[in-house]
Amino acid sequence: MSTETLTVRFFARLREELDTESLELPASPNLTTGDILAELASRGGPWSQLQGDQPVMIAVNQAMAKPSTPVKAGDEVAFFPPVTGG
Repeated sequence: MSTETLTVRFFARLREELDTESLELPASPNLTTGDILAELASRGGPWSQLQGDQPVMIAVNQAMAKPSTPVKAGDEVAFFPPVTGG
């Protein structure tokens, strides 16, 4: 992985519906996880669900995060649906 990029991973139904496990994105100054969600959602089609009615959980380097969480080159950002159980 280049030090100029970050890795974005998708899990559970997001992985299935987006038909991808992961991708590399350029890292830019002042980038947040919310910026990544917006950029990916702007691709349209199934990607728009990333900012749809169903919430998406976020982790950065395996720690829970918020849309305002900053990210940098080399980070791993994960998006996944909320986990429910009973």
